[in-house]
Amino acid sequence: MTEKINFIASQRNHSPAPTIPAVIEAPTGFVADTLARPLQDLRISLTDRCNFRCVYCMPEESFGKDHVFLPRKSLLTFEEITRIAKIFVAHGVQKIRLTGGEPLLRKHVENLIQMLAQLKTPGGRDIELTLTTNGSLLAKKAQALKNAGLARVTVSLDSLDDDTFKRMNGVDFPVSDVLHGLDAAHAAGLGPIKVNMVVKGGMNDQEIVPMARHFKDTPFILRFIEFMDAGSSNDWKMDEVVPSAEVVRRIAAEMPLERIASTLKSETAERWRYQDGSGEIGVISSVTKSFCHECVRARLSTEGMLYTCLFASGGHDLRTLIRNGNTDEEIASVVAQIWRARADRYSELRSSFMNGAEQPQKKIEMSYIGG
Repeated sequence: MTEKINFIASQRNHSPAPTIPAVIEAPTGFVADTLARPLQDLRISLTDRCNFRCVYCMPEESFGKDHVFLPRKSLLTFEEITRIAKIFVAHGVQKIRLTGGEPLLRKHVENLIQMLAQLKTPGGRDIELTLTTNGSLLAKKAQALKNAGLARVTVSLDSLDDDTFKRMNGVDFPVSDVLHGLDAAHAAGLGPIKVNMVVKGGMNDQEIVPMARHFKDTPFILRFIEFMDAGSSNDWKMDEVVPSAEVVRRIAAEMPLERIASTLKSETAERWRYQDGSGEIGVISSVTKSFCHECVRARLSTEGMLYTCLFASGGHDLRTLIRNGNTDEEIASVVAQIWRARADRYSELRSSFMNGAEQPQKKIEMSYIGG
């Protein structure tokens, strides 16, 4: 059994079910943490499995053929996921993103989407329901996902060059199949579609401008993400981070850009558009310009652990509450209690950790709670 699974198992073994508050309270549609950040976004991991071995997420060295994944009985059922999601929506969540691992590996995922698509905010509005995928199964699934009620997809693509992309994804998967999936998703109406490129210096940063040029004047919005120290297995080094400012500089030198004002306070991407009106790009400065102060996201693992930060070292066991027969009102009170106590701001403190300050315990893997 691998170190990663031992860590996850130890987290659950040492994370007793949260205590039910003495006073049970009904959700009001709004709950804020210690830094006045409201709970608005829920990311749900559907599986810890993935058919890629990307160097920044599930590198082959740590997730090889002998890697032991979570047993099926540990995973939340679709009914359990929907029940928890409904509780979060009652607290103010307006957007749900399905992640993984690779979420399209979860059998009959369209059935879950159909269930989640029925949820409404306290004000009666539809939930924004999205999904992030590596694109490998998207061509086959796109229309079924749209028919089930999915609003849009975000697709990971780290290079247009096959050799570079195969080094990044670790399984010799070709670029053409991802591009085919993008076209299928666009044809199905799953848009606007965002394409995420994780930039790792010395590996694929030479692809920044070619990627920008390829997706310029297309229906797709390309976003560049700084290589992050998420999890503990990707051998992260600061000198492999290509700052977003450098990404923008390289692109603007050949295709002039201008800044677009953010539409949402909690938006993670800084937006830029081409001056000739042929589309836009985004940059997510998760290392060089942290956005912890505006983070409104909670994360639910595939086995029901609630995490309040991507860089967390521990979670809160909601699955046990569900399977022990606790009521929705009791679980909702627990969620409110957890969120009100939240003070996470790892990215803002990263520089102090790098300069010798005491670091948090080993971080949970991104493949377990989704990016």
